Amino acid sequence: MRVTVLGAGVAGLTAALELARRGAAVTVLERGDRLGALACSWSAGGMLAPWCERESADEAVVRGGETALRWWPEAVDGVTRAGTLVVAPARDHAELARFARRTREFETVDGDAIAALEPDLAGRFRSGLFFPREAHLDPRAALAGLAARLIALGGELRYGVEASPEEADGDAVVDARGFAARAAFDDLRGVRGEMLVVRTGEIAFARPVRLLHPRIPFYVVPRGDGVFMLGATMIESAERRGPVVRSVADLLNAAFALHPAFGEAEILETRADVRPAFPDNLPRVESRGRVTYVNGLYRHGFLLSPACARAVADAVLGHEGSGHEADRERRRA
Repeated sequence: MRVTVLGAGVAGLTAALELARRGAAVTVLERGDRLGALACSWSAGGMLAPWCERESADEAVVRGGETALRWWPEAVDGVTRAGTLVVAPARDHAELARFARRTREFETVDGDAIAALEPDLAGRFRSGLFFPREAHLDPRAALAGLAARLIALGGELRYGVEASPEEADGDAVVDARGFAARAAFDDLRGVRGEMLVVRTGEIAFARPVRLLHPRIPFYVVPRGDGVFMLGATMIESAERRGPVVRSVADLLNAAFALHPAFGEAEILETRADVRPAFPDNLPRVESRGRVTYVNGLYRHGFLLSPACARAVADAVLGHEGSGHEADRERRRA
């Protein structure tokens, strides 16, 4: 079967790879002139953290995230399974207790245990939560890895091509254009996310660290060589423009609260993009004739795209009855 996938973000590339693995001849059309140029997944944190996300998300996110923890290491190199550390200032201890009540699969850690996990946080926090089964990856390296795997399987990736589902060739079409496909859905909304990338030689983290904050969900993800991604805001807006001053100030203040050395870090990049989301903040895989839509991954692109990709492949190739439980959950969502 010849399948055309529209969009080379994480939803499109995971679906394309899953289809190619099952024997389809896949062509990916990307309207940007290079990988990641117009994909909101280029700005993602890359945290494979289903139990942390359960604090504010549906149980289906946990099930889909467990699929991701198995799928990503088989698909690309560079997945680090070192867990997630969640901390809060002493004055916000109630936030830590609330977070713990809403999730699971964690260990309660004291100041000494925090220092053992992340020596640069020694003496800064008295209690926290450690999620040992979680993982993270570099989204940009992962997208490049998916593209390389697809091409190795005989797939094609073409840049600078903008096509609608009706214009696309092939026996089947997968529309993975994210918010650019909003005309196909009455209830798809945009949620802006803003992030920073900084560099400092004074801090080294082995894993993502989340700082509970009463106003913004703040996290730091290590990228190696002293580079960290700081994120991320969630603003109910579909406006595409650069980060705003207030958001940047909030992120920098939260980073400084986590460790003062971030105050001297070099800012390498600021970026903002629009995440596609449905009212329940869960993705959908929906077939209409020869077109299968995958959309609405919200802030869970890397976490839920593997389960969605399997659901897409099942729908396109006619294997509805053979999907994993997580895949069936995604289709119901």
